Amino acid sequence: MGVFDDLVGQERAVDVLTRAAAAAAEAVAGGSGVGMTHAWLFTGPPGAGREAAARAFAAALLCPDQGCGHCDLCHQVAIGSHPDLESVRPEGLSYSVRQTRELILRAAGAPTLGRWRVVLFEDADRATEAAANALLKAIEEPPPRTVWLLCAPSPDDLMITIRSRCRVVTLTTPSTEAVARVLAGRESVSPEVAEFAARAGMGHIERARRLALDEEARQRRLAVLSIPVSLSDVGACVAAAERLVKTAEAEAEAATAELNETETAELRKIYGEGSSGKGLNRGLVRGGAGALKELEERQKSRATRVKRDSLDQALLDLVAFYRDALAVRFGAAVELATEDRRADLEAVARSATPEQILRRIDAIMQCRRRLAANVNPQIAVEAMMVSLRE
Repeated sequence: MGVFDDLVGQERAVDVLTRAAAAAAEAVAGGSGVGMTHAWLFTGPPGAGREAAARAFAAALLCPDQGCGHCDLCHQVAIGSHPDLESVRPEGLSYSVRQTRELILRAAGAPTLGRWRVVLFEDADRATEAAANALLKAIEEPPPRTVWLLCAPSPDDLMITIRSRCRVVTLTTPSTEAVARVLAGRESVSPEVAEFAARAGMGHIERARRLALDEEARQRRLAVLSIPVSLSDVGACVAAAERLVKTAEAEAEAATAELNETETAELRKIYGEGSSGKGLNRGLVRGGAGALKELEERQKSRATRVKRDSLDQALLDLVAFYRDALAVRFGAAVELATEDRRADLEAVARSATPEQILRRIDAIMQCRRRLAANVNPQIAVEAMMVSLRE
């Protein structure tokens, strides 16, 4: 089983990456390496597998057998421990110029094992303007054996000067059938559950996997999809908004609490808290308080991002519901992501005109834009709920 076998429904991208990996192996052996380049940009809709494709390509570059999938080097890439792989995922809302410059310095070193030095930069669109300018200089004049793998939803999310220097690999949304086959085959779920999760995940492979395996994830989705038929008055709108925001906050807390505690404990240990002996005390040594404050700021930023991502997923589920209601209204023979809420879909389709349904979709998209602009989540979601009722 090769490293590219996990890329569901991405045959065209796999063909491009396989040929590039062969060219890279030729370059390592002293050949021309035509078809290999030093900078790649992986784009595609959420859940299509941008990061998975980039990591698989990294394994193909670092593996002597071009990504066999079972050797120690492929395993090290998969778990992120390969000495020549620098894997970066911005944890907060943005990636600063200081972090980018530190990354560039680490990337400038020669490969430890003699093949390539690979930098996998997930969510490269989160780089600030100053960070993007620093990244551009590194991509313009890279060391001879350094390869940059950038991931972003769209080429337009990066500076034109960066994307013009990258070879773009565009991933597509995998079909429901392809995702269902993967879930049934690899997660050992029933065909019915696999089909439901694949349809509800709307091509987002990780989202589909969570829905197939996690009962709490399914219940949260049902709670979101029950909103359209529950907005009886303004009070119900405010209550629904509060539930949605609090659920996102609880998810962020659950996702980050354990990691925060581990990071804080490790940092305190590094700065000597609890140590004993000559010249030491049980408190933080000089510089520890500042480092701890910096860590807390990063953790706060990470929690905000997780909360925003959770809210955004709920809003996308609502968009899918109203899109499906519009399809039901017109009798369109298309696959419905929210087919399991057929009764509610038909109720909304009967009670609202197509124009009203479209205005509700616009209200949800406006809420997403407001959240991206750092509007208070409670206020933004309340305004959206009122618009959905109207």
